[in-house]
Amino acid sequence: MAAPTMDRSTAAAPATPVQTLTISKALNMGLRAAMEANPKVIMMGEDIGKLGGVFRITDGLQKDFGEQRVLDTPLAESGIIGTAVGLAIRGYRPVCEIQFDGFIFPGFDQIVSQVAKLHYRTQGKIKMPIVIRVPFGGGIGAVEHHSESPESYFAHTAGLKVVSCSNPADAYWMIQQAIDCDDPVLFFEPKRRYYEKGEVDTTAQPGKLFESRVLRSGTDATLVAYGPMVRTSLDAANAAAEDGTSLEVIDLRTLSPLDLAPVFESVRRTGRLVVVSEAPSESSIASEIAAKVQQECFYSLQAPVLRVTGFDTPYPPSKLEEEFLPDLDRVLHAVDRSLAW
Repeated sequence: MAAPTMDRSTAAAPATPVQTLTISKALNMGLRAAMEANPKVIMMGEDIGKLGGVFRITDGLQKDFGEQRVLDTPLAESGIIGTAVGLAIRGYRPVCEIQFDGFIFPGFDQIVSQVAKLHYRTQGKIKMPIVIRVPFGGGIGAVEHHSESPESYFAHTAGLKVVSCSNPADAYWMIQQAIDCDDPVLFFEPKRRYYEKGEVDTTAQPGKLFESRVLRSGTDATLVAYGPMVRTSLDAANAAAEDGTSLEVIDLRTLSPLDLAPVFESVRRTGRLVVVSEAPSESSIASEIAAKVQQECFYSLQAPVLRVTGFDTPYPPSKLEEEFLPDLDRVLHAVDRSLAW
């Protein structure tokens, strides 16, 4: 019998570097790429191995890389971070998963006292290439301690880098760049956006890790956001456009160091700024942005800088979280106030 021939019309198409992925899948692929590129990259966290993590971000990694590189740890965040410090001293690049944002506080002392300071205290002799992944923010109907926004604590701490992705392409590239960084990086992931989709080009030249990015050009006012509030800001800009208002949207991406040059440039053109964040407004990243824009763009401002944030209260029970979280209506109301000034 003659060997069967393949019909070219039905042959599998070659794999394309551009894929439509969720943020969770993009993070998984980024972690996998980092582990393949460097055998010193080690994953650590609660239930990240056999289970693949609560949000399945590390799904399949232990199966493919083994239990020596993807470690299921005890329920002890201080122990996870302390072990990572020792591994970093020995030349490894540990990636720690904090299962939920509110669980990071048992490891807070290790992060701000050791991770942030060892490079400085040893006059550069010891590097701390540690990445601490933190699913953060609300909107998933979770119980207490599962919907916090603790990023301001760490952005305030000298020696730490703090970043947050908002889309699949950034998730894929930024996690790899954070792992390559010789400084400790707090990597905040917007958990309620984990399953939103977007295009990822795995062959593209990524932008720099510590830079902001203009996602939408506009002329009437500037919206600045990061993490989960980027999508809300883009939705607000789309809604405002239907009424003839042109809003520029900037994804901050880096919280420490802050890259505000694109924000200054934008505000000098639009004359107005609204900062959007889930975190409470008191002594926050939003406060710092407002202060620096007022200092640098004083003569360009046509209205005060406004902030749309979570309230200065503990995060509420899940039945009330929609009242706590900034939404499209609150953002648009702030834009209207700014335009009416």
